[in-house]
Amino acid sequence: MPKISHKGEHMPASPIRKLTPFADAAKKQGKRVYHLNIGQPDIETPQGMLDAIHNSTFKVWAYTASEGTLSYREKLTGYYNKLRYGITPQDIIVTTGGSEAITIAMMTCLNPGDEVIIPEPFYANYNGFACQSDIVVKPILSYIDNGFALPPISEFEKLITEKTKAIIICNPNNPTGYLYSREELEALKELVIKHDLYLFSDEAYREFCYDGREFISPMHLSGIDNNVIVMDTVSKRYSACGARLGCLITKNKEVLKTALKFAQARLSPGMLEQIAGEAAVDTPDSYFEAVNKEYTQRRDILVNSLNAMDGVFCPNPGGAFYVVAQLPIDNADKFCQWMLEEFSHDNRTVMMAPATGFYSTAGSGSNEVRMAYVLNTTDLQAAMVCLEEALKVYPGRVN
Repeated sequence: MPKISHKGEHMPASPIRKLTPFADAAKKQGKRVYHLNIGQPDIETPQGMLDAIHNSTFKVWAYTASEGTLSYREKLTGYYNKLRYGITPQDIIVTTGGSEAITIAMMTCLNPGDEVIIPEPFYANYNGFACQSDIVVKPILSYIDNGFALPPISEFEKLITEKTKAIIICNPNNPTGYLYSREELEALKELVIKHDLYLFSDEAYREFCYDGREFISPMHLSGIDNNVIVMDTVSKRYSACGARLGCLITKNKEVLKTALKFAQARLSPGMLEQIAGEAAVDTPDSYFEAVNKEYTQRRDILVNSLNAMDGVFCPNPGGAFYVVAQLPIDNADKFCQWMLEEFSHDNRTVMMAPATGFYSTAGSGSNEVRMAYVLNTTDLQAAMVCLEEALKVYPGRVN
């Protein structure tokens, strides 16, 4: 039988989805599973997006421009310039989800064997995207003790070699919820200038910043226009994960020219999705204010419940809708599977993502899990009761 590729063999499985068969089996047994494993919000998609789809009257479902429709890019320009990005429609390439924005950015800017530094824990699929592009991820540890703050620049310096070409940040961060400060981004700015690096900024959770804290993008920093590439998506902002609509933004004309070739190779982003995306830009601020208030309440329930449990520690995140919690367990992968296979409380259990999959450094995150607070407050509270009861009886508990 023909063999699969070496790349296929090394492609990592998703820590977010790999336990799905066990969750499905638990449901067949009649258990209710609280899904805290994946960032699929239960917040309703803005009505304007849905209306735009329902009211569409096109007669031919046609290709669009490879860079996205001009009308959508013009609407996006208004959104980003309201945030002080200072861009034009020509600085945007529309992508099929934020994932494609990341892969196009990697293929455009990095050669096989080039190295990219990423503070970890990081979005698990960065590993998969790097594998697809034959890029080497150089992880730099951040620590739960200080809430996963940006590691010192001196630690970045230790990793930089002649093969280092980029740094990737996710702000606010998935999986930790950490929100980078202006001081941290200014420090990164000096580093990328010194070593002539790209700074990739994954901004999927830009709208979700809590406690009055300010979101700062590398697009707000002077002097690095040719270094910065923003990767964005409508998935989280508008609770429209299934739309698979994102974009790549940069003021670097050479990068745009090259990225467009990759965009042309995959033909075009979806037409109907961009129609919905145009309508999404008109979503009133009141929508985001209500969503922010809801997520703040959910965060507080989750964080307070976790820290009240014996042996558990969870930093309070400044953004996104995730936490990484440290549990008194021997092995996160084993524990998360055990929760689905062997445990139930009142015929209920919880699905979480082992944090090991969000690290590249071997052995890291072995007693940590990521949870997404994307359920309503009643279900979140019930899930926390399940988790607390599970930790009391888990055979691999570590005191």
